[in-house]
Amino acid sequence: MVGFFVLMIALNIEEISFPDPRIYHPLGGLIASGGDLSSERLWLAYNLGLFPWFNPGEELLWWCPDPRFVLFPENLHVSKSMKKVLDSKAFTFSIDRAFEQVMRACMEAPRENQDGTWISEELISGFLDLHHEGKAKSIEVWQNSELVGGFYGVVVGKVFCGESMFSKVSNASKAAFITFVQDNGGFYDLIDCQIYSSHLETLGADMISKQAYLDLLFLSNDLGVN
Repeated sequence: MVGFFVLMIALNIEEISFPDPRIYHPLGGLIASGGDLSSERLWLAYNLGLFPWFNPGEELLWWCPDPRFVLFPENLHVSKSMKKVLDSKAFTFSIDRAFEQVMRACMEAPRENQDGTWISEELISGFLDLHHEGKAKSIEVWQNSELVGGFYGVVVGKVFCGESMFSKVSNASKAAFITFVQDNGGFYDLIDCQIYSSHLETLGADMISKQAYLDLLFLSNDLGVN
């Protein structure tokens, strides 16, 4: 979690709205604070290019970083070692079979340079509502009938906004991500990875400007933002 204070806008809990990230450019990408994690607010946030990220027990924070870390499906890179993993058929994959399990596994997964997790019971509740509305998806990795990896995110038009992933065995989350992109690359124009990670950089993710990301997102979102 970023550990500094920047100018941000406090949200009105009575109103589901956000500052427009196209015209508001705070240092570090911290757009707003407060509000709640209802499915209505989460859905608006993702359609506007924002996502929640905050320290446990602290105020909700909403981000739209510049630059943005993304993957264009056509740029997916699969190493020789990962091709061997996939060819070995050590894993099986599913979609939306265990959404809550995936979220809870992500909540419990240790994170480098982090003491806790932003995934709270309130966030799980909001995302479960989105999932039941068909707006959030999970991708699961199984080994001998055990859930060993996966990730979840929000679908905004033809953009998949990835939220978090976990892996209980080596290469499980990478295998899930590769399989998802290969199987769905013809549908999604973009996979939003939000913030840089070396893990996803090896798979072909790269930085683009916030404006470029928002342009692509608004072309495909369900709210008709333009």
